[in-house]
Amino acid sequence: MWQYAVKTAISAVLIVLVAEASKRSTLAGGLLASLPLVSYLGIIWLYVDERNTQQIADLSWSILWLVLPSLLFFVALPLLLKRWPFVPSMAAATAIMLAGYGAMTWALRRFGWS
Repeated sequence: MWQYAVKTAISAVLIVLVAEASKRSTLAGGLLASLPLVSYLGIIWLYVDERNTQQIADLSWSILWLVLPSLLFFVALPLLLKRWPFVPSMAAATAIMLAGYGAMTWALRRFGWS
């Protein structure tokens, strides 16, 4: 149980750091947010829990392919914000990203990636 508390605390601290850094500098916030912290922590927690390096390697490949559709969000959002208010822009950018995830997961399954 204590492991879940530690994982949650570390994850929460990182989210707060990104939010606070972004208030001072969008570049600093962007730098922190662009680091693959969730992936990095997920890999560490998986290793601590399972000690299965093949599972970690498979996860790393999955992350690589699934980062690509997430980039759609960051392309769409600034373009949408030029024309729409924040909430509709976020919703549309999220929908575009989710469509990208759907297409990528379909393609990966089609080519035998589970």
